[in-house]
This record gives sequence, C-alpha cells and structure tokens, in this order.
Amino acid sequence: MDKATVQKVLERKSEWRRETEKSSGKGKKWVTVSSVPIEPLYTPDQTADHDFMRDVGFPGEFPYTRGIHSTMYRGKMWTMRQFSGMGTPEETNKRYHMLLDAGQHGLSVAFDLPTLMGYDSDHERSLGEVGKCGVAVDTLLDMELIFKGIDLGKVSTSMTINAPASILLAMYLVVAEKQGVPYAKLRGTLQNDILKEYIAQKEWVYPPEPSIRLITDLMGFCADNVPQWNTISVSGYHIREAGATAVQELAYTLADGFTYVEAAIEAGLDVDKVAPRISHFFNAHIDFFEEIAKYRAARRIFARRMRDKYGAKKEESWKLRFHTQTAGCSLTAQQPELNLVRTALEALSAVLGGTQSLHTNSMDETLALPSDKAARLALRTQQVIAHETGVGNTIDPLAGSYFIESLTDSMEKECLKIFDEIDARGGVLKCIDEGYFQREIAKSAYVYQRELDSRERIVVGMNGFILENEQIEIPVLHIDDERSCEIQSKSIKKAKEMRDNDKVKRVLDDLTRAARGSENTMPHLIECVRCYATEGEMVDAMKVVFGEYVEPPII
Repeated sequence: MDKATVQKVLERKSEWRRETEKSSGKGKKWVTVSSVPIEPLYTPDQTADHDFMRDVGFPGEFPYTRGIHSTMYRGKMWTMRQFSGMGTPEETNKRYHMLLDAGQHGLSVAFDLPTLMGYDSDHERSLGEVGKCGVAVDTLLDMELIFKGIDLGKVSTSMTINAPASILLAMYLVVAEKQGVPYAKLRGTLQNDILKEYIAQKEWVYPPEPSIRLITDLMGFCADNVPQWNTISVSGYHIREAGATAVQELAYTLADGFTYVEAAIEAGLDVDKVAPRISHFFNAHIDFFEEIAKYRAARRIFARRMRDKYGAKKEESWKLRFHTQTAGCSLTAQQPELNLVRTALEALSAVLGGTQSLHTNSMDETLALPSDKAARLALRTQQVIAHETGVGNTIDPLAGSYFIESLTDSMEKECLKIFDEIDARGGVLKCIDEGYFQREIAKSAYVYQRELDSRERIVVGMNGFILENEQIEIPVLHIDDERSCEIQSKSIKKAKEMRDNDKVKRVLDDLTRAARGSENTMPHLIECVRCYATEGEMVDAMKVVFGEYVEPPII
C-alpha cells in the first residue's frame, strides 16, 4: 500500500476514534487471555511495512507463515490423535481398539506417574499412583499387551514420556521386532523434551546435562535406524498449562528446541539429518485469534533461525511441524458440558493455525480420566470440524486480515525479545538453574488468577453465570489403583521368573559402562529390554553414573 493511502487511512482512523470514543465501553479492559491489549480496530496502516513474499508468502514455501505443506488439508487431513492410557496395559489396549474403530488416525500413549518418573509399579514411591493418570509400563510384557492386535507398521504412535524416553522407545522397538516390523517402517513421535520438565512439569530423573546426552544418543540412533521416527516433540503445552502467556509459551518452547539442535550439532550430528525429525507440541488455548497468530509466528521464526543461524540446507529442516492439544487449564469442573464448546473452539483455532496433528480434550477431564463416551465425543468434535465446517477447503483463510497479521508480527517481535533475554542470561540451561523461566511463568499465572478473582475476566460457570447447588450428572471413570498395582506387581514377578537373571545383570552392567563412557546408550537399552529388564532397573543402572536432579530453591 502506498504512503499516501496509508496516510489517508490514519487520518480517517483518528476521526473514527473521536466519533466512537463516547460509546467505546470505558472501564473495561480489552485484552487477550495473555493480558495483551487489543485495539478496537485494525487497519492497513498496521501492516503497511509488510513485504508479502518475505513475511507471508505461499503455503509450503519459506518462511512457511501460511503452512508447511503447499496443499495443507486439501492434500491430507490433520492426524486425529487422542491422548489415551489408563490403568493396566490390557485396559489401555481395549481403549485403543475402540478409538481406532471410531476413526482415529494414530495412537498417543499416556503413561502413569511412576512410569514417567522411572519407578517400577512395585516401588514404594509408586503406591497410590499405579495406572491412575495413564498406563503403567514396567517391562516388555506390558508394551506387548498395550499393542496387542495393533500392527505397528500401519499405525503411527506418539508417546508422552520424557526422563525415561529412551527406555520406552526401546520397548516399542522390540515389540516391533516381535511383530516382524522393520524399524524403518515405524512412524511416530517421542516427547523426549526434558528441558520443559525442569521449567514446568517437574517430572525428571537425571540432571540436565546427562539428560541431553541421552537425547542426542537417541537422535543419532534413530537417524541411522528409525528414519521416520520423530525423536523429540518440543513441548510448549505444559509450559502454557503452568500459567505462561502465549508469547512465553512460544519463546520458551522454541528456545528449548534450539538448545537441542545446538546439542546435536555439538555431538557431531548433521543438522539436516536430525532437524527434520524434531517436532513441536503447542497448547490451543481459549483466545481464538491469539492462538492462530502464535502458530503462524512459530513457523516463521523457526524457518528463519534454522536456515540463517544453524545453517540447515534442506527445506525439511526449516519446516516447523507441530501437534496441538486443546487447553486442559481452560476446562472447568463446573457445568462440565461447556467444556465441549471450549474444546471445539480451541480445536478450530489449531486447524486454522495449520496444525499437523490434534488432540481434543474430553469434557470430563477436570473430574477424572475420560470415559469412553467423553473420549468418543472429543474425537467426534474433530471429525465435525474436518468434514462439516469447510474450514479445510482453503489454506490459511485468515491471511491478510489486518488483525491476524498484526498479531502474528507482534508475537514474533515479542518472542525475539525473550530470546535476547535468554541469551543475555547465558542460555536455556543457565536460565533453568537460576529459576528465570519458573519465576516469569509464576508472575503470569498470578496476573491471570488476579483477573479471575476480581472478575475482570469471566469464565462461564466458574466465576460468572454460576448454577447454584449444581449437581454433576455426567458419568465419571474410576481407576482402581490398588487393583492396577496388584496386576502390575504380578507382571513384574512373572518377568523376573521367566528371564535369565544372570544375563540381565550383565546387560545392565554394560548399560552402566556405556553411560560412563561415550558409547551410544540406545543399543544397550534395547538389549536390556529384550532380556525383560524392568524400567526401574534400567533407570537405576544409569543413575549410578548420572545421579539424580534436585531442583534449586527458587524465590
């Protein structure tokens, strides 16, 4: 747009403001869910310095603002991947078959807390948590049961596991061996993002440095042996759930991802060999337009950094691929049916933002793990969006909107400011050690909570439009953790009775030696799994060398 036209727009905008000021709703704060101020009207002057080819461009072309594929959903629908896992491996297997029969495209495994923390189900610290918030996995026997009757060569699988990620991937690989499926045919994603654990989710085992070593070992192994596997899913989801704003989620997530890229390069790995297998995982929160802008900015920032800072040559290395999950923290226990509405809107924003994969939360997740009916409704929500709304008919339909483009630019600008702050503080690991991320997230969470408490921000059913003496009438799934613990303890005992315990000791000793040296740990973990070593035994074999992480006090 030429300067003369921009000037005319500015003049008329100024007049319009004066004319409408009296009825503009004074006293109300117009902000996003991240408390970012929003203008009453967006006009061409706010995108006047845009270079279309440089900043927006075409889908499938650098900088991928409009999407990483040239045809997007006209060529291939996003993957509908519902996060699921509960109780015992047998119960989880039944849920997977139900979801696949209902039309789900891929599997996403939720593990229980002991598994996430590297404890066997019969460990004293596992008491009361076995199978409670995910499926319990102790040995190869469990992983075989989870995927019984499911051809791993035909389904892609995402596994939300971090500190012991290498161990669970090793189990998956050995199940594939037993099914006769070559590693090269396996498709899926491992979360394997330990940095966000120190920042937000707090499920760790080892200190940061050896944890990153395990990640680069896994990256190198998969680059050579499991070429279609996404070795890491850099996760902003949990950062956002902890109370971060949209731009904090974006900046901290990308900064973590770039730290892994730098670690891979330092370990001698080819950036163009590992980068195409790094994916990302974002939160779809309730502020519709802010979320869409976040995804568009993420692609643009990632593409430019991968090409210009890290010297990646392949286009696949520049493309930010991401999975999205609707925001758990936006759901309410009050009037839980309203969560269907929230989830539908959040899912729609993820689709309009160009996600490659999507999980929609169930309406009952503030109360318990999803019931079969609630899980099916959550999947049906995606299917309605995909097949009835027409939103996939055209690519990035909101491009060119003065509001969306302005928000995208603002998101990128603020993200780069945070990058500068992280660099000035010595990088991601130093920021974790000093508690920078944790403090900033806590500040944002406090602001949001204060807005709720003062009713500056209304959440329907929770602090506004309340039902007095409300009775929750939806069915809630109950997990019997005592029963799960008993079943898993028997499974561990069975594994130890059927295996060659002398051989198990030898392979665990070999794993410890590999951890102490520079040898890749993945082949040793696979051998331990084949011998039916337990997860806890493998974790402990490396703990001898790596030690345990203790979070420093953060004030």
